[in-house]
Amino acid sequence: MAIIRDYNKLASDILQEVGGEANISSFTRCATRLRLVLNDTPAQAKSRIQNLPGVIAVVESGGQFQVVIGTHVADVFNALSALIGEDHAGTSNKPKTRWLDAVIATMSAVFAPIVYILAAAGILQGLLIVVGLIDADLKTTGTFAILNFMSWTPFAFLPVFIAITAARHFKCNPFIAVLCCCALINPEWSAMAGRIATGETITFLFIPLAKTVYTSSVLPPLFLVWALSWLEKRVEKALPDVVSALFTPLICFVIIVPLTLIVIGPITTWAAMGIASGYNALFAAAPAVAAALIGGIWQIIVIFGVHWGITPVIMANFDTQGYDSFQAYQTIAVIGQMAAVFGVFLKSRNRELKTTSLSAGVTAIFGITEPAIYGVTLRFKKPFICGCIGGAVGAVVASLFGSLYYAYAALPGLFTLVNAISPDAPMSFIGELAGSATAIVLTIILVQFVGFDDPVAEETLTDAPETAPVSTTSTAAAKTRLALNSPLSGEVIALEEVADEAFSQKVLGDGVAIRPHDGKVVAPCDARVETVIDSRHAIGLACDNGAELLIHVGLNTVNLQGEHFRPLVKEGDIVKAGTPLLEFDKEAIERAGYDLTTPVLVINSDEFELTKLQSGGTIRQEMPLMTVS
Repeated sequence: MAIIRDYNKLASDILQEVGGEANISSFTRCATRLRLVLNDTPAQAKSRIQNLPGVIAVVESGGQFQVVIGTHVADVFNALSALIGEDHAGTSNKPKTRWLDAVIATMSAVFAPIVYILAAAGILQGLLIVVGLIDADLKTTGTFAILNFMSWTPFAFLPVFIAITAARHFKCNPFIAVLCCCALINPEWSAMAGRIATGETITFLFIPLAKTVYTSSVLPPLFLVWALSWLEKRVEKALPDVVSALFTPLICFVIIVPLTLIVIGPITTWAAMGIASGYNALFAAAPAVAAALIGGIWQIIVIFGVHWGITPVIMANFDTQGYDSFQAYQTIAVIGQMAAVFGVFLKSRNRELKTTSLSAGVTAIFGITEPAIYGVTLRFKKPFICGCIGGAVGAVVASLFGSLYYAYAALPGLFTLVNAISPDAPMSFIGELAGSATAIVLTIILVQFVGFDDPVAEETLTDAPETAPVSTTSTAAAKTRLALNSPLSGEVIALEEVADEAFSQKVLGDGVAIRPHDGKVVAPCDARVETVIDSRHAIGLACDNGAELLIHVGLNTVNLQGEHFRPLVKEGDIVKAGTPLLEFDKEAIERAGYDLTTPVLVINSDEFELTKLQSGGTIRQEMPLMTVS
């Protein structure tokens, strides 16, 4: 990923590639991703945006077109907002969204803008825990007391933060939303709920109220604002303009707050507690299983951008128990992926990859793993799997010590390990450290042992997109006439028409090019396999008469790092004409935006006379293509 500072241009380029303002139904962002809901996804938009400087990856998931940008996503989001407006909603046919996709999109839109606020408060809580352990007397000072209530402020008033972000997402009046949510956390209601908890009956219009308290709650204010957005539109439509500004807030206020206290609050609180209880039951019955599950698959969940959906469960645990095991294991999963990208940094000999890995690793230290995943580990697959294994094993180790988190971590990572400290559970922090150390060491060792397709060989490709294979066949071999059959079925074009100067100007040799109809490549003659390029998209052959052939599938397909290609031979194999050499997923490669025009070259063509039997039209596999003499 190229470094970029012109975020206005990047936003403009993204807007252009997705089809302009009219094609965007809605958009939001999370900590690292720009999330767009498009009416239609333009052809090749994914591959083109992927290649823009400043873009790490593009993911289509959950009904969203997600552009992974990293820590500067806010800059791009703000630039895009300036271009089309934050409240933009396209007028084109809006795609039908599955309910699960809508839930995930809502959680992301609500929590992403406040994640760093919660993270800052969580870090402050962790530091206060450490200070209290160092000197217990400091906990009695006014300074400690002030910092302590400061650290709890965003959690105590979480419904207010949710009111602001949810109102923006559901497109309703944010001030009415804040007013209603403030009523939920009014100390007077907390006192009334306490009386109900002791057995007193308090009613509203003869309906008994529940003892639910809404401080630090997630789902009740979220559903409150959703209901408000529905009600507000209808009230505004029904009232005359002259009184709407005054009576819309009044009517919404007196309906929504009691509705939440009577119905919305108790039901949503029960739902969140139920899901949390299900996870906690698994944790109580088999802590190691719960740990392995979270430590192993959490980063897979992050890939699909659905990780915000677990937030209400975590918050419910902190609200009811004062601690949470999920985040303890989630942290180790993050650390495992961090270790994987540092493992790539240590093993790779590719200068560009080492730079990318180091940068992504530093970002992962702070709990943001998308650059590490999309930029490095998932790209090479094996490091990602190593990170998941390390995270799973490390989490199991932590579970053996009974590790828990006693303060919420919005961005779990190395800096939130102190959240596992508790005077009442001294082994919790030790276990979290042991689990994290296990994840780091095991993951790095696995990456070094298992390895990955290090693109070090590509560093030599400065004058041409790919290196031609080097033949060991003597040029003194008899240059007898050799017939070459077509290795693919497709449309033959002249080499001069290929959209790559290294081929069209015959820098790598003379020959023809074929636009394939399918994904199968066979040997054009009897030969010895001299080279199978590391990225698996090209094969070099040495013929009996000394001719050296290169079959290069696609243009710039080296960037796929072998994905969608499957070599069927290895270097040193002796093949006959028609022997299958390579298979590739034509549709997947084209969807990724690559041109599959395949040059078939005689590398040492200056030593031979080439007769091209077909330089245009359709050709079938194993039909005569050219002769070399």
